[in-house]
Amino acid sequence: MDKLKKLWRFLTTPEMISYIIFGVLTTVVNVVSYGLLRPVIHWNAQWDVLTANTIAWVLSVAFAFITNKLFVFRSKSFAAKLFWRELSTFVGARLLSLGVDSLGMLLMVNVLVWNDWLAKIIMNVIVVIMNYVLSKMIIFKK
Repeated sequence: MDKLKKLWRFLTTPEMISYIIFGVLTTVVNVVSYGLLRPVIHWNAQWDVLTANTIAWVLSVAFAFITNKLFVFRSKSFAAKLFWRELSTFVGARLLSLGVDSLGMLLMVNVLVWNDWLAKIIMNVIVVIMNYVLSKMIIFKK
């Protein structure tokens, strides 16, 4: 019971609430972008999913960096050294999560032959958790 109370207190902190809100909005940017791109990209049937997923990732990372910096972790400084450190580590961490996301999508869609929307939702949950940990512990640490 104490562990549940501790988890609840953690999930209801202002930082976590704003991370969840902007994480959901980032996911919306990612999924809507993917949904708009997927039917129009027809370069190579096997790689269409990966291409649409990558473009959706770029758009969602740009949105996530701004919202995480300003509203979630409240890193208001735009001093050049700090800004470039945050941006480079943020993009680096997101590249790692893109790799995880893309491998998961390829595995679930092309190997396991799952529905691409189911795969997209599952991978977004995994990526959101991974990104919070990296942002909290490395990118925007106090």
